[in-house]
Amino acid sequence: MVFFGIIGFCFLLYHLVYLVVVRFLDCDIKLFFYDKFGNSVDTLCGKVVWITGASSGIGEHLAYTLAKGGCKIILSARREVELDKVKSNCLTANPNLQDHDVQVLVFDVRSIGSHERIFDNAMSIFGRLDILVNNAGRSQRAVWEDIDIAVDKEAFDLNTFSVVSLSRLAIKQFNRQGSGHVAVTSSLAGILGVPFSASYTGSKHAIHGYFDCLRMEKMNQNIAVTLVCPGPIQTDFLAESFTENVGEKYGKQTEIASNKLSAARCAKLFGSALANRLDEVWIGHATSLQLTYAVKYYPNLSSFFMPFVGASVIQKIRDSKVTVTVQE
Repeated sequence: MVFFGIIGFCFLLYHLVYLVVVRFLDCDIKLFFYDKFGNSVDTLCGKVVWITGASSGIGEHLAYTLAKGGCKIILSARREVELDKVKSNCLTANPNLQDHDVQVLVFDVRSIGSHERIFDNAMSIFGRLDILVNNAGRSQRAVWEDIDIAVDKEAFDLNTFSVVSLSRLAIKQFNRQGSGHVAVTSSLAGILGVPFSASYTGSKHAIHGYFDCLRMEKMNQNIAVTLVCPGPIQTDFLAESFTENVGEKYGKQTEIASNKLSAARCAKLFGSALANRLDEVWIGHATSLQLTYAVKYYPNLSSFFMPFVGASVIQKIRDSKVTVTVQE
């Protein structure tokens, strides 16, 4: 009985450490360890990395992080002018890079029919691909029952199906090469249900299903799969967010707040996850991380306290304000 008591105490202590220690971190404990003591982004020097959604936010700052590490980079998004600015900043960040080391490839990831042609264009730039980073995506603000089903389809086309389509082409190439790495920007919304973002949350949960399956299939084949799950990050995500109506954007400015990580810090941690080929990482302010740990690993406990927390508090954690109001 004493033995089992010790086992039970160690089990409880393990989980309490996670809940307490993460209060002082901006990422999960494993990523914190590897960021401090693991491979640095410099170990990716010379690798060819293709980033979608690279014109702003996390994708933009990840490009700067990888440029500093000496990677050859392909930048993709719809806005060529913004991509050219990112390219210029990458070359400034690392004077050792030549102009041809950072390339701009403009395309809309939602145009799945063009993926094979675009992928061939990307492969022709450097003759190989080492890492594909699927970063393009949009969030959402809407009441669950008011969402037009066509919005769900739009969200899945962008956040899920375009990612799966492009990644399948990459995986076939990695099979031929004998190695490779696929990364996807998911979200803490892919771990737990987030109020007033049903289409977005559903699309991110689907991402985990697809790529957890891929990881299992590619075990011991030198093909890595990384899911990066940010919480609130200081980017202009609200302006571009889906609503309940087709073709509509939320269009409001994102608040600057202390509970949001900077895009640069998120990108730094993202780079560490790539350099160490980690399976899944969580990045965010301590409050959002603690909430995610509690809901994920203590479902019975969280089902008791979450009604007291309420949807408005979660909105304030995410958006620093109530973005969707519901009449009682």
